[in-house]
Order: sequence, then structure tokens, then C-alpha cells
Amino acid sequence: MDEIKPTAYDLMEFHVEALFTHDRNMRLHTINEPWPGEAPAPRFFLGRTVEGTAICRFRHDVPEKLIEQLKELCADEPAVTDFRTKPKHFEAYMNLLQGERFTMGPCYLVPGDVAPSLQVVGITRENMTEYLRGGFEWLASEIDYTQPCIALVRDNRAVSVCRSVRITSRAHEAGLETLDGFRGKGYAAAVVAGWAASVREAGRLPLYSTSWDNLASQSVARKLGLLFYGVNFTVT
Repeated sequence: MDEIKPTAYDLMEFHVEALFTHDRNMRLHTINEPWPGEAPAPRFFLGRTVEGTAICRFRHDVPEKLIEQLKELCADEPAVTDFRTKPKHFEAYMNLLQGERFTMGPCYLVPGDVAPSLQVVGITRENMTEYLRGGFEWLASEIDYTQPCIALVRDNRAVSVCRSVRITSRAHEAGLETLDGFRGKGYAAAVVAGWAASVREAGRLPLYSTSWDNLASQSVARKLGLLFYGVNFTVT
């Protein structure tokens, strides 16, 4: 997988494929969560890349006429350099869709040479009772669905965990959680690095995305030198 060197456009395509289920017409249906239960996908997804290319996807119930209008605007989006910058046609998207809420945030690829700076362990059904206590008990019900799941352990309990929360045959998206009392110690960066290595071992690409206002998550991306390839934007 490493030898292919995907473009920013490829990575954005892998990203949207991982986030949502699609039908044959590439219309969105549900959020692609690996555990049971299906929440509806947003009505509109826009992925702007650092190369100046953009991907747009629409939920299956968005009218064709509206889709054509939105596609024209998407094609006019410039390359993104700052993930805090809203899309050029932000107001038009919100007005046309009569949008109530939007999300936006940077998207990264975890490079192949990233390695954990601290010792981490894989959490599975076999060892979860040993580690998932004192804060991560809730993870037990999802453990079979979110592999690989990598944790940093202190006093024989998991205090920081990174796991696959969106999964396809080409890429996994990271889900990162660190207990309150253990933040700011470099633990999150270590588990992301360990998770990414496991994902690559399985022949998939490790993707990491967050929201524009999640400073802690962006700090992890900076520490690890993650490769910024674009910004996602959705309207519900």
C-alpha cells in the first residue's frame, strides 16, 4: 500500500467511503459505524484538498436539481491551505440546503514511519477484562467491531485508547479517547502511532480526522507529523 503513494484526492475518497455507506449511484445512506445501529448520513459532504481538487457526495433523498446546483459550486472550490477556512461557497451551501448544522475539520494520513514513543498494547476480547476498567468499561461492548484497538496502560488499566471507528477494505479512521487525568503526557500520540502501525500491517491506510475546534486532537496530529491532505465539510 505504501508504494502506491495516494494523491490527496484519493485519500479524500477513501475518507468519505469510510465515513458513510453508499449505494450504487454513490449516494450516501448511513454513517458507517462498525457496531450495530445505523444513523443517517448528512445530506451533503464536501471534501476540499490541498491539491485544489474536491469531492462532493449527497444523501440519496437530496433532489437531483439541487445536486446539480451544488456540484457546480463544489467544482469552483479553491485548494485549501488553512483548515479553519470555510468553503468559498459556504453561504450558498447552507442556503440551498436550508442547513441547520454543519461540521468541518482537517483530515490527515498517518505516515508509515510513525512509531509509538511509549509502550502500547492491543486490546481484544481475550484481554479486555484485564485493562478496560476505571474509565473504559463502555468499550467492552464494541471491542469486536473496532479492531485494531490499541491502548496505553498505567497501573494495569487502559488510560488512552485509539481504535478503528470507520472501516473499509482500503482505509480505517481513528477514534481516540484519553481519560481526563492522563491528558497532556504524550499518551494519545503513542496510541495513534501504535494503531496506525497495526492498520498498515493489515494492508489498509490509517486516516485521522477531527473537528476544526478540537485543539487537543490537532496537537496530536502536529506531534506525530501527520500528513494534512484536506478538510471535510458536512451539512445535516
